[in-house]
Amino acid sequence: MRLPHDHADRIARARLALEGLSVGDAFGQCFFRPFVGKLLIRRRLPQTPWLWTDDTAMALSIVEVLDVHGGIDRDALALAFARRYMEDPRRGYGAGAHHYLAEIARGEPWRPVTQAVFEGQGSLGNGGAMRVAPVGAYFAEDLDRAAEEASRSAEVTHAHPEGQAGAVAIAVAAGLAWRHRREVEPAWQFADEPAAFVAQVMERTPRGATRDGLERALALGPRSSIAAAAGLLGNGSRVSAPDTVPLCVWAVARFGGSFEEALWQTVSALGDRDTTCAIVGGVVALHVGLEGLPASWSEAREPLG
Repeated sequence: MRLPHDHADRIARARLALEGLSVGDAFGQCFFRPFVGKLLIRRRLPQTPWLWTDDTAMALSIVEVLDVHGGIDRDALALAFARRYMEDPRRGYGAGAHHYLAEIARGEPWRPVTQAVFEGQGSLGNGGAMRVAPVGAYFAEDLDRAAEEASRSAEVTHAHPEGQAGAVAIAVAAGLAWRHRREVEPAWQFADEPAAFVAQVMERTPRGATRDGLERALALGPRSSIAAAAGLLGNGSRVSAPDTVPLCVWAVARFGGSFEEALWQTVSALGDRDTTCAIVGGVVALHVGLEGLPASWSEAREPLG
């Protein structure tokens, strides 16, 4: 796979998404600690350091593969995932991930291993979505390609169509966030017309439960609360793409004009809060730019290495 002529610009965008994703991941992870209720009510930042999880570990592998190949080489990505897992398996990986990443590390082909989980159905979890914002960033100028490459990136660990649909939706959201940031007169404004953004994401999301969740999000008013959205769409508690992705896309559209506001709102929905914050952080970073990420938050996150 030949690198595109503008590879340096593309990978810079992917790294911006990674920065937002990793800060969101580490921020959200802090709210699994005991006695965090007062932090949420008063919006007091957690004690440092903020430790990142498997969400960031896998996103690091995605950026690595994009940088080398200019796209998603699934074999290379599987090996990168497995290598990082074996280097540090205590990053909060789910039970399924522990199994198939260890198998891949032992030399098993990734395809049969990932297809065999969940009684042969494959995983429909939110793991493909949690790490995919850099893919949407890299292919922001071609949303069809972004969707295709996002699906390939998810397939390595999520054989179920819903696991891949979640990745497609978030990659498209990331690409749109970047594109609208660059336009002089955006077709929509964050927080003014969230349904318009959700509808654009929905256009390229494959039919199924994840897309159905996005369609339900269209019913939410432009000033709906995160609590109302979580009640309608889910908050990731089931750790599935359909239960996670619609809320994250809506949260980006509703609160994405501010990185801090988007993350505080997202974490207040509770649920799978490191993953929802990783997803929202990776997408919103592309809209607000590096200058829109609070330096104190990036400094609180442990180094990426």
